[in-house]
Amino acid sequence: MPITRTITLEKKKRGRKAKAAAPVLFKRKPNPKGKTLVVVESPAKAKTIERILGPDYKVMASKGHLRDLPQKTLGVDIENGFKPEYVDSAERESIIKDLQKEANRSKTVLLATDPDREGEAISWHLSKLLDVNPEDHVRIAFHEITPPAIKEAIKHPGPIDMNRVDAQQARRVLDRLVGYKLSPWLWKLIYRGLSAGRVQSVATRLICEREEEIRAFKPEEYWTVEGLYKKADSESFKAKLVQIDGKEASIRSKEEADAAVADMEGKEAEVLSVTRSRKQRKAKPPYTTSTMQQDAVNRLNFNSRKTMMLAQNLYEGIEIPGHGHVGLITYMRTDSTRISDEMIAQVRPYIETVYGEEYLPPKPNVFAKSKKAQDAHEAIRPTSLEFPPDALTSVLSRDQLRLYTLIWNRFIASQMAPQIQMTITALLGSGRCTLRASGSHVLFNGFTIMQPAKEKKGEGEENASLPPLKKGEKVTHVKTEAEQHFTTPPPRYTEASLIKTMEEKGIGRPSTYAPILDTIQKRKYVVKEGKQFVPTEIGFKVTNLLKKYFEGIINVDFTANLENWLDKIADGHATYKKVMTDFYKVFDKELEAANSQADKEKQESQEVTDVKCEKCGANMIVKMGRYGKYLACPNYPSCRNIKPYSILQGPEEVSDVKCDHCGTLMVYREGPYGRYLKCPKCNANKAIVVDTGITCPKCHEGHMVQRKTRRGRTFYGCSRYPQCDMALWNEPVDQFCPTCGSIMVKKTYKNGKELIFCSNPDCPTNPKKKKGKEKETKE
Repeated sequence: MPITRTITLEKKKRGRKAKAAAPVLFKRKPNPKGKTLVVVESPAKAKTIERILGPDYKVMASKGHLRDLPQKTLGVDIENGFKPEYVDSAERESIIKDLQKEANRSKTVLLATDPDREGEAISWHLSKLLDVNPEDHVRIAFHEITPPAIKEAIKHPGPIDMNRVDAQQARRVLDRLVGYKLSPWLWKLIYRGLSAGRVQSVATRLICEREEEIRAFKPEEYWTVEGLYKKADSESFKAKLVQIDGKEASIRSKEEADAAVADMEGKEAEVLSVTRSRKQRKAKPPYTTSTMQQDAVNRLNFNSRKTMMLAQNLYEGIEIPGHGHVGLITYMRTDSTRISDEMIAQVRPYIETVYGEEYLPPKPNVFAKSKKAQDAHEAIRPTSLEFPPDALTSVLSRDQLRLYTLIWNRFIASQMAPQIQMTITALLGSGRCTLRASGSHVLFNGFTIMQPAKEKKGEGEENASLPPLKKGEKVTHVKTEAEQHFTTPPPRYTEASLIKTMEEKGIGRPSTYAPILDTIQKRKYVVKEGKQFVPTEIGFKVTNLLKKYFEGIINVDFTANLENWLDKIADGHATYKKVMTDFYKVFDKELEAANSQADKEKQESQEVTDVKCEKCGANMIVKMGRYGKYLACPNYPSCRNIKPYSILQGPEEVSDVKCDHCGTLMVYREGPYGRYLKCPKCNANKAIVVDTGITCPKCHEGHMVQRKTRRGRTFYGCSRYPQCDMALWNEPVDQFCPTCGSIMVKKTYKNGKELIFCSNPDCPTNPKKKKGKEKETKE
């Protein structure tokens, strides 16, 4: 275990910076007649656990980390074994004092932080703050907040796992070294405020490299040919051309496609073979953190941060009438698909009772363990089968219920029998051409009974069926069609596909995906267009610089390998000092080379323009700022003249909108979120408002105008805001609902279809209201 130094920060005094004081060590004086103090991370969790444990226990929350590396200095003694220098959090001083007071009132202290590396590290920091010996039996861990799990954990405390503490500390110090030393290097070359990270930079690199693939992609033409055939007294069926003269049908032009169509046109086809096969489709394992985030993005349209926040709520517990505060799911940071024997014993009778014996497999479904899985926790599952989603509709929020339903369905399905399909494939011969016709139908739905109907359709549960066919019989040709296609580039990453790729490549850990994706968007390295990540110009520039000078550490293989070494530290198969030393050998060498080239790189990458600085006569250069490109005088700081980049693109486009401050006509500018208006005189900014021309239905004075949220989502609100707070997500139309009188709105789908409906969610004509009524009627 690396030795650490602790510094306690004094409170900031007026007009002075906070100074590091000599360590003031807390000496605990246990009270033999006192309660047992249990320290957890979350206040919501503390209330639940205290209720479970009873009057002999006092449960308090640390609210996360109480100590960390200092903000304004490196805080790592590189020369002395990479010793971290921790400081008490100034913002959490009152929490530290309250915990120390309670520790003095208590006979014993138990540390019950989250059951992962981060939680283990928090417990270790608490042991230092509360004067608890980490080698004593002071650490308890539980994976679900239920009375049996809590009471069992209390019976079996153990020492703090110092290997896991070392692994967390290594991750923290690695991130500090990379961020603290790389970021200032980027500031020199681009602009202040940029950041680089051991994992975030690799994630940005993946997105940039995918974009480069898309830009370099050249589409290729190809054609498919499909024939429609009919058997007497049966429905027609389609068959796809697969071979010409016994070779794979690779049709690259219209002429080749027309020739194939001519060969098949008007000719009967002979059935060459018929193959029937029964296929089983097995259930997927219950959720891990990664698979839950992916499905929440794809099915619920939740981003990873929202998903983890909702999962945290469900884990910590919800107040349920008649049951108190109940933790509804197991710990949500896991990469294991394991299910406890106790829960298996509960779920099998549940499936048999609710769905029938045929849905229960002979043995419990066991899923292969990933090589990278920690397996310290179970998979994400409901804590009790007493609370199906339907029973919680009045207790959970809409989004909590949607995520809980997703977790519930996935878990129940994971222990169900497979789906069984009958697949029929027929090969047809027509002259030189061989065609394939296929169909399938479900013999037994199995675990797919837990899937929503719309997902079953999407997965092709009911494919086109074939009429009864026999080898050697003839079928009549109806028509043949050829269709032109072009190969498509690889798709841009979405949150779901990026998370999946990062997990497959071993970059980061599932618990870190949400903050990583959040960071690269906040830094404006990437933006979202719809659901897809698109790299910005600054994202490309940072990535290219890091690839050029730090290829040794900012790459997929090195980052994945480092994650494996962190796992080895946690397992006791590697030491903190060795991993840190091996990393720093590579990093320090690259950093030294990059720093020596910084001035030269900056000079070579400067784009000099023909625009003269009117203050000193120098040719102005193009610089990058957090709001995009601009022109600056190269003689900075002696000359601080700057100009908008748009002057290189000709005269600025002047609008007819006057500045609210000085009355000057504003000009159009391009920003990270699109066009906006800027005053050339006083630099005031203004959003571009698109007026729909429709009178506000609420105040009848303003107009409904198009606006954007801070996250870039479009909505429609009254032009008199804040005097009138009328707002709609969908575009209003100049029509009113004949049923309730509310304004109608328009929704345009990807296929170009438009739907006009009532904006009132409680109106019986509203599509969502209709769906709800249909569901009630069916039930």
